[in-house]
Amino acid sequence: MKEELTYTEAFGQLQEIVKKMEDADISVDDLSDNIKKAARLIKICRDKLTKTEDEVNKTIAELS
Repeated sequence: MKEELTYTEAFGQLQEIVKKMEDADISVDDLSDNIKKAARLIKICRDKLTKTEDEVNKTIAELS
């Protein structure tokens, strides 16, 4: 089973893809695969941020 990426790992990989695209250091052949990977990484980051926000809000609510 594939180990789940942490937010930091996913964000780092996303930054690498963006840098390659900005530097035009990506072939047209690899562009589609990198866009798909970026979309998966964005979903991972968004899900982790949402989960963290929910946990923080729950903790704050418990303190009230």
